[in-house]
Amino acid sequence: MNLEDYGWNDKFAKKFLPFAQQGLVPARVIRGEKNFFRVICKEGELTVRFAGKMRHRAGGRQDLPVVGDWVAVEPQLEQGRGVIHAILERFSSFARNLPGRRKGKGRERIEQQVIAANVERVFIVCGLDQDFNLRRIERYLTLVTAGGAEAVVGLNKADLSNESELQLQQVLDIAGNSPVERISAKNRDQVDQLKVYSRAGETLAFLGSSGVGKSTIINGLLDEERQKVAPVSTAVGKGRHTTTHRELFLLSGGGVLMDNPGMRELHLWGDEEDLAESFADIEELALQCRFSDCGHRSEPGCAVRVGMDSGKFDEQRLENYLRLKEELSYLQRRR
Repeated sequence: MNLEDYGWNDKFAKKFLPFAQQGLVPARVIRGEKNFFRVICKEGELTVRFAGKMRHRAGGRQDLPVVGDWVAVEPQLEQGRGVIHAILERFSSFARNLPGRRKGKGRERIEQQVIAANVERVFIVCGLDQDFNLRRIERYLTLVTAGGAEAVVGLNKADLSNESELQLQQVLDIAGNSPVERISAKNRDQVDQLKVYSRAGETLAFLGSSGVGKSTIINGLLDEERQKVAPVSTAVGKGRHTTTHRELFLLSGGGVLMDNPGMRELHLWGDEEDLAESFADIEELALQCRFSDCGHRSEPGCAVRVGMDSGKFDEQRLENYLRLKEELSYLQRRR
């Protein structure tokens, strides 16, 4: 098994030296289940758990393995099993605030959930049907760029929209430097064009709501029906969760592909500074406001409001920016 195909490189090898001296072997987490993981190492695939001391020392969920992590494993090759003893430092990870409320307390949960690790590029899939939501795309862009990965926006189901040109322009207006691709996943030629975003030794992850067509796109990139697909409700435009776990796949042309279950709730995790890239247009204008603590509501000398009135962006984008800013500010205070 060639670990370089899965993203192993000299930087990881250098970080692994202390663990090699302990007789451990490097492996990448390729699939996560409730109580165990599947990892790939030079000897092949193993079913592993993490050592009890890891849970004891963990400050939270973020300190435990997730799909995409490179880990130090004590292999038990005859049984096809092993034990994870450590996680190598992640060069990127994207996380959300775990949704829901704490039992018996009624307060919003404040707990980081790392969704995936060591990803170079994230393909944010949005349907051009009833799923189309600019504000949700802005939220995804903030999550991805804050985690240290590059973002690509994929507008799927172009064949189902009579306004795809307008929708494409609306997304281009908010995507900044992130590429935007408009496709129909049923058209294999269009799906093949997305392979340019997957490169040898790098990982491309897919994010999006249920029913946007992630599994159909992934099947096209893999050239086989690996992921289950299900019809979307025509009444509400929502799909069922056909992907129930995160998993890595090797692409025949090079590169690693990561599928993720659809997320109904996407609470951000991070700091207010994480809005700098996904809302660069507003952040740049904010530097010109008369007051450094301008709330961009009704304060005099607000360059952001002037920019909105001049048509640089619409009021909905500003309102979403302020909403996300307050969400992250509240999260910082609670933490």
